[in-house]
Amino acid sequence: MRWVRTEVNLDNHVRVPKLDPCMESPDNFVEDYASNLSTTIISKSMPLWDVHLLNVQTSEAQSTCIIRVHHSLGDGISLMSLLLSCTRKASDAEALPSIPTIKRSNTSNNSGGFSQFLLKLWCLALLYWNTIVDIVMSLGTIFFLEDTKTPLKATLPLGTPRKRLVHKTISLDDVKLVKNAMGATINDVMVAITQVGLSSYINRKFGDNKKDNQGAKGNASNNLPNNIRLRAALFVNLRSSAGIQAFDDMTRRDSKARWGNHIGYVLFPFTMAIRDDLLDHVREAKLTGDRKKATFEAKFNYCMARFFPKWFTNKMSSFPSRTTLWFSNTPGPAEEISYFGHPVSFIALSVYGQPNALMIHVVSYEKKMKIILSADENVISDPHQLCDDLQNSLELIKNAVIARKREDPQLYKHH
Repeated sequence: MRWVRTEVNLDNHVRVPKLDPCMESPDNFVEDYASNLSTTIISKSMPLWDVHLLNVQTSEAQSTCIIRVHHSLGDGISLMSLLLSCTRKASDAEALPSIPTIKRSNTSNNSGGFSQFLLKLWCLALLYWNTIVDIVMSLGTIFFLEDTKTPLKATLPLGTPRKRLVHKTISLDDVKLVKNAMGATINDVMVAITQVGLSSYINRKFGDNKKDNQGAKGNASNNLPNNIRLRAALFVNLRSSAGIQAFDDMTRRDSKARWGNHIGYVLFPFTMAIRDDLLDHVREAKLTGDRKKATFEAKFNYCMARFFPKWFTNKMSSFPSRTTLWFSNTPGPAEEISYFGHPVSFIALSVYGQPNALMIHVVSYEKKMKIILSADENVISDPHQLCDDLQNSLELIKNAVIARKREDPQLYKHH
């Protein structure tokens, strides 16, 4: 396969179905429409994208625009950059939206001294040790190491099932409140929220199974088996420039944040546990996140995904399904934007076609955070309930932070 230059016929790409504005449940219609798209493909005889304009009012927006793009055109960072280049600030119809920035921690220090030399030597040794361990785990996962069977884990062969695409909105300010209180990152907090939500969901499912087998005597508090291995393929932007970049900068030949697919992934262990102190999930997510930053695992997996399939096609095709889910966090605009004069109510990114029963996307927009699930309906029959569990997890963690603040006001002095 190779790219060829072609003429774009918009009639082949833009769909505007005639809809009944008085339909009974427009929210369900839009959700079903998006899910039905997951059972179809874009013809390779034309540029690999299409747009669907659904002019029906839902609970969140006056109308919905679904932009479907083949992943070969670019990753989430590239596509978000393209989207922002097509929008304007809602407060100024002529101004491009501000590009969200992410500061990467810089541990380098030019000061000399023997102690500084030893610290750098230790960090380098830790980096290579972590990389060796993570590469061994990745190779083990390719050949035999599989996650524990849970209500979220699909079994092989998966085929190409229909994906149910659902989403919930949470407060970005609440996420930042937890982030600042715990000295963590937004990604750490979202991972912790996901751990709590998945633990609650799986615990309920195992409890229901226990009640089915034992009548009403099942333990309602903790039904989780011990030592559940549940991992996410957590995607990482490999560009030297962090975060979203301006579209013009990404399309320059000499750009350090080039357009395309420049993402790797790390195998991120999620702890399934019912804990009295929910803040332990945040602490654990931060520790694991910090460790995953000190490894070349993402770059190794990126190279492996590009070159390894030439020799081990079958093994590589089954590798992603040995994990339970995929997880991705994409920053969005920090201010309200408009799309060709239409105010944007929300942005929800997702993917279908992946060989997993579950993928979780997290996208920020203004003061909102969207949690989007792409779920295999044959495995996860109630994705809305799972979404509710994730939404409720933030509320529980936020309340735990507020309660801890009352006990220890010094908690908020760490930034």
